[in-house]
Amino acid sequence: MNRTKALSFPFAVAALFAVPLAAQQFGGPIAVSGDQILVGEAGNQTLSGIVYVFGDTNGTWSEIDQIRVTDVARSPDGFGRSIAADGTTLLAGAPLESAAYVFERPGAGAWSEPTRVVGPADGGFGSAVAMTEQFMIISAPSEGAGVVYVYDRSSLQSPVRVDAPAGVDGAFGALLATDGAHLLVGAPGPRAAAGSVHAYTLDGLEPLGQLATDDLPERSAFGSALAVHGGTAYVGAPGFDNRVGAVFVFEFAEGGWTEGAPLRPVIAAPNTQFGTSVTANDDALLVGAPGASGGAGALYRLSDAQGMTQVSMMGSETAGDGAGFGGSITAVGDVLAVGALGVDERAGAAVIFAGGTERGTVINEARGFPSITGDEVECAEGRADVFECESVNIVSFLPINEIGGARGTRVNDIWGWADPETGIEYAIVGRTNGTSFVDLSNPSNPVYVGDLPKTPGSRSAIWRDMKVYSDHVYIVADGAGAHGVQVFDLKELRRFEGEPITFDETFHYDGIHSAHNIVINEDTGFAYTVGNSAGGETCGGGFHMLNLEDPSRPTFNGCFADTNTGRRLTGYSHDAQCVVYHGPDSEHVGKEICLGSNETALSISDMTDKSAPLALSSASYPNVAYAHQGWLTEDHRYFYMNDEGDEPGGLVEGTRTLVWDVQDLDDPILVYEYIAETSATDHNLYIVGDRMYQSNYDAGFRVLDISQPERPVEIGYFDTSPYQGGASWSNYPYFESGLIAVTGTGDGLFILKDVSKRLIS
Repeated sequence: MNRTKALSFPFAVAALFAVPLAAQQFGGPIAVSGDQILVGEAGNQTLSGIVYVFGDTNGTWSEIDQIRVTDVARSPDGFGRSIAADGTTLLAGAPLESAAYVFERPGAGAWSEPTRVVGPADGGFGSAVAMTEQFMIISAPSEGAGVVYVYDRSSLQSPVRVDAPAGVDGAFGALLATDGAHLLVGAPGPRAAAGSVHAYTLDGLEPLGQLATDDLPERSAFGSALAVHGGTAYVGAPGFDNRVGAVFVFEFAEGGWTEGAPLRPVIAAPNTQFGTSVTANDDALLVGAPGASGGAGALYRLSDAQGMTQVSMMGSETAGDGAGFGGSITAVGDVLAVGALGVDERAGAAVIFAGGTERGTVINEARGFPSITGDEVECAEGRADVFECESVNIVSFLPINEIGGARGTRVNDIWGWADPETGIEYAIVGRTNGTSFVDLSNPSNPVYVGDLPKTPGSRSAIWRDMKVYSDHVYIVADGAGAHGVQVFDLKELRRFEGEPITFDETFHYDGIHSAHNIVINEDTGFAYTVGNSAGGETCGGGFHMLNLEDPSRPTFNGCFADTNTGRRLTGYSHDAQCVVYHGPDSEHVGKEICLGSNETALSISDMTDKSAPLALSSASYPNVAYAHQGWLTEDHRYFYMNDEGDEPGGLVEGTRTLVWDVQDLDDPILVYEYIAETSATDHNLYIVGDRMYQSNYDAGFRVLDISQPERPVEIGYFDTSPYQGGASWSNYPYFESGLIAVTGTGDGLFILKDVSKRLIS
């Protein structure tokens, strides 16, 4: 094997690959047009899209232009999710508005005003695009089981329609590849399952059969990338063989396809993801392996694809660790652009090579919804600003980049603190790379006070959780390596004088590494980390007990796990609530009771005697997928719990909240399943009086009246996600002011006000 810094590619690539939409925004769709590199935003669902234009100025590649179809930022259109280009033309899909746009650039001039091509509504028209000298090809994979439209470039009128073949359930057209003679159409399977790939002649669009291989294992992701050149088709399967990956090769001859030997990476390590991207020409096959080298990524060049007799492998010197180099590829002449989709917490980047030399890594600027400050925006006629709502006003909004987030940062959990000396209320906002503190003394103009960065040496994590006790906040992170518990004295926030402060933790507790959540009982002065993993005393993922007698120096006080629960029967608790019980079960009044959402069941435990905790009961329920989180009513009679997996698993017809009657802690009874009109995944819920406040993914923030506890009724909402795929992670409704702080994972911090009226007579 010959490992080189860079390679020269004196050819034009006529095949397209597809990159699955995920958190990354930039670097998935890449094309070369003449002397320009064009980069789109694969995952942008929040704002109007941009295709970024990069050019070579004295040997340095930098942004020279931006191509847009609207200047209205809050108008998500998906523009730039798919792009194809040649020397004079750009074809860019905008699937959120079911359209595609054609731009022309004669010579070295500027890009023209676009020609708009409109497809059927709600079909995802523009999700994938391809071009040849004669045709423009645009897919609509959500139109029924999927449709591909083929237009003659001379008119862009009256396209030929290619419908999904019989037996294809959906997503036909999510991937396209063509070499000018053949057209490959992919229909990826769900959750990295094997998809199907269908071939056609481009002239006449006669079907040439399906590309298939025998005995594919589950989650092989066959069909995640496609290329075709000169009658040879290449199908990427990055999930094959424990995500080592493979590329399956098919030769077309005598009217049919013959499968050849699959291609495998030279370094066959798990999670290499060889075959994530593929492109080919007369000279070579290029294959991306973004999981290689511990996630740094690699690009393979195979100059004799069938025999792999000449193989070279390259990485990037500028993209950095965890870059995911190889997530996408395009090459024309001696210019090569490679997507590095892991850069900046999966915000993505493109690495540019020219003339055989790596010229650097390019990115776009962080973007987000503009802030909303100054005046409370009332919910009127179903809207507050661009957000759908009912009986919930928006007091203010700060985007992630205004509360300490960098490019690629997302927010997650949230808690609050009121300074007992000044009365100032603060939102404590978890980010993937740290924790933000926001002053709400003027809630219409909140002020970012400062940042507590993640534990040095730990990984950024989408799961961060925090709770407050005695003017200290305790912060954990899941999937973060040796993060431990960060302890921070919140009185340090009083040092703020106008410029945001980067704070140091007050104390670091290293008895655990990663934890999914931290639970605090303020009445007993004990904390419990749950969902522990990756090192330290995990307690089987159950309760790792911390004594907070000295709030700035927590000490280990033992373990407890209800081993009748959890997917591995270790007592793993995903989240919990611990209280000094004052409910109707007289046997347990005054005891410290913890209610755990333990993956497979509700678990109720007596934690009064830390040397001998006792499991009181556990109960499962119909269609259990993943017991996630819950909260007691204030009278401790009912426990409301959510299941994070039942909605995406198709086990329920709408967002489900489980209502448990816990008047007998030794025998909890499921008395009602509330099914909402939305089908969003529910996440965190909290209760104040006769209101339940839910944060759900696509459905945002919801308000339920629980004055009749066994019959909740939704009476308000605020959709933090005015676009497909957004999410509200959590909310904090316990400020004395009545403000409710809500996180939108990809957007920022919302300060809301519940103005609902009770609708139950």
